[in-house]
Amino acid sequence: MANPHPIQKTLVEERPFHQKDAIKSGLHGAVVGGGAGLLLSAVQNSLAKHNVGAWGVFTRTGGTIAGLTALTTVYSFSKDAAANLREKDDFWNTTIGSFLGGATLALRTGRMPRILGYGASFAVVMTAYDYAGNSLRGKTTEVSGMDEYERKEYLRKNRRRPIDETVADLGEGRGIEPPGYEERRRERLKEKYGVEIKPVSALAE
Repeated sequence: MANPHPIQKTLVEERPFHQKDAIKSGLHGAVVGGGAGLLLSAVQNSLAKHNVGAWGVFTRTGGTIAGLTALTTVYSFSKDAAANLREKDDFWNTTIGSFLGGATLALRTGRMPRILGYGASFAVVMTAYDYAGNSLRGKTTEVSGMDEYERKEYLRKNRRRPIDETVADLGEGRGIEPPGYEERRRERLKEKYGVEIKPVSALAE
């Protein structure tokens, strides 16, 4: 088996864990789930055979709103809470959060087999999705094990050009001021115009 990439190995073993705001994540999940539930409830209400009125979104199919809101709230909160307790940011947090979220969705049935079945099914699907890099096409990051901030920092540093190459391509000036730029600029002005420019100090002597 090939040795892991040195950057990947360092990130996986030495990456510090950052605490997450589980309450904020839960509230965000409630908003997202509530909005999705409201939309789905409106669709269900519009397809009803009997005219139940606009309030049927809440009175007739309101359980859809409550179910999706509870699902996303518990999932988002539990995922970040598990990460904080374990002090690790991996797919197991998704497994825990999705199992509790799926179980919450089935609580209204009052049947333990359904509660466990919903939780296990949702956990399998969400864990596989998370393990694949939150994408149906698989992981797309150049170095696995990075969170979003570290991935962007890695890409930024990986594509940063040395200042010597930038100066060689564009030249000095126009905001490009490598070390020693002011001295070379004064020498060029003196050679071309015969004017000697002395640097001005902002400090009173």
